[in-house]
Amino acid sequence: MTPDLYEKTDLSAAKFTRIPCGGSNDDDGEGEACPELAVIGGGVFALRDSKNLGAGTLLFNGAELAALRDGIGSLI
Repeated sequence: MTPDLYEKTDLSAAKFTRIPCGGSNDDDGEGEACPELAVIGGGVFALRDSKNLGAGTLLFNGAELAALRDGIGSLI
């Protein structure tokens, strides 16, 4: 992770998009939590849990996000 990524990134205008995941597709709060991703700009991406927004947001640069995607892909 870039050391100062969290200090310099403003998430106030972030537009998060739900990433399709397994399990229920309902939105009543009873389904499986799915990640949401936002492209922040400047090579920064934000990832959060759609069902637990209070848990915080993880920030990644492009290389880190690609490594996460590749790692998750190897588990499926």
